[in-house]
Amino acid sequence: MQNRVSFKSIQAFEAAARLSSFALAAEELFVTPSAVSHQIKLLEEQFGVRLFHRVHRAVVLTDAGRVYAEKVSAAFARIDIATRELGRTAKSDILTVHSTPSFATQWLMPRLARFSALEPDIDVRLNSSYPAPADLLTQGVDIDIRYGMKRLQPAGTMVLPFPAETIVPLCAPSLANGTHAIRAPEDLRHHTLIHSEVCLISWRDWMRQHRKVPLDISRGPRFDRSFMAISAAVDGLGICLESLLLAQRELASGQLVAPLGLAGPKVQGYTFNLLRSRAELPKIRSFQDWLFSELEGRCSRFEV
Repeated sequence: MQNRVSFKSIQAFEAAARLSSFALAAEELFVTPSAVSHQIKLLEEQFGVRLFHRVHRAVVLTDAGRVYAEKVSAAFARIDIATRELGRTAKSDILTVHSTPSFATQWLMPRLARFSALEPDIDVRLNSSYPAPADLLTQGVDIDIRYGMKRLQPAGTMVLPFPAETIVPLCAPSLANGTHAIRAPEDLRHHTLIHSEVCLISWRDWMRQHRKVPLDISRGPRFDRSFMAISAAVDGLGICLESLLLAQRELASGQLVAPLGLAGPKVQGYTFNLLRSRAELPKIRSFQDWLFSELEGRCSRFEV
């Protein structure tokens, strides 16, 4: 015997069983009570089982109908849950961004709330766990923010350079205005130099521009992440040579100052990397437009 029945019949039965009324089921389903009765009668005839007792103007489930109703109701509940989850997925994109730790910590994370306010249907997943640049083809990453010398990228990769960033000496106000105040490059000789080993401009490069300044660049703590060097400078450990882009928050809050001014060498260290085939996805385009708008607009107050 063919046991497959129409979804309309099952839907009519579930509604009538739940509401204990053909009339209320018909109202819910936007059909007539006779249509509901007809669909249920088809079920009863197909399986040779009475599902309802017709008592005057009311309907009461039979024992078989009650068992069937429990199972059908559970199935409809699962369908309802699946539909709700699908609805949430359909209106929310997941954007996976990989970034260098320092850019993620110092610049991107403090601003993500602004992007979420503009694009509430995009959930950002930010990570910086890979020691090397992310593989856009195999690691499920939509965007990779990289730092350093440009490397040969796989075919189909788009590389968009960030605006140039300025590198200057930075320190805590207590050092800049302390016993050995810093008013000129020569004053740095009285202070500990903090080294950012990944920064494209080092103290050795800085000394080439200030050949008459006697600094011992062999001494001082060294860090392989810019965010650690900036944090050490905030704590008063010494003078770091770092990016105004990465230190914006500390400069704005007064935790750091640029004792020799905001002018300095410029480097183009960061790049925005994505697959050309995915460049026009709305979630990627929205994030790209927002990020470059932030870089070119809000970031300019500490650039000269």
